[in-house]
Amino acid sequence: MKREHIHACPLWRNEHARNDCVFVITDPNARWMWGMDIARVMAFFSLSQNAKWVPCAVVCWFNRVGDAPDPDTGMWMVKPAFTANHTPHFAVIHIDTIFCAAHLIPVFGTTLLSPSITFHHALDIFKLYYVNKFADHHAFEIAS
Repeated sequence: MKREHIHACPLWRNEHARNDCVFVITDPNARWMWGMDIARVMAFFSLSQNAKWVPCAVVCWFNRVGDAPDPDTGMWMVKPAFTANHTPHFAVIHIDTIFCAAHLIPVFGTTLLSPSITFHHALDIFKLYYVNKFADHHAFEIAS
């Protein structure tokens, strides 16, 4: 992969927040999804450490559901991660641990959604997601 744009904007095109999801390398010795986790990028920033700039990201983690892809869809499932006191699990990571963008598909229930819910609400209101391995060839290789 040459270059990919990951967005973390409070106002995308002066309308709504855009916080992309990413595959984060959490275990470099494990292969593909077993060595990666999914996170939502909330902000990018740099800090100075020993006279060097360190590029970082604030992320909100997702936990994998199970140890293998869903047998019906062949896609991994994730859910938002929470701390012991039931707040979203945020962390600061080095941007070198971001492998590539990830696309999440909400797992819809059986009830109808309100017409007021739009695409920019999706990562805030659903409790379970599929990791879309069909988004591109990188995702297919990682999440298969």
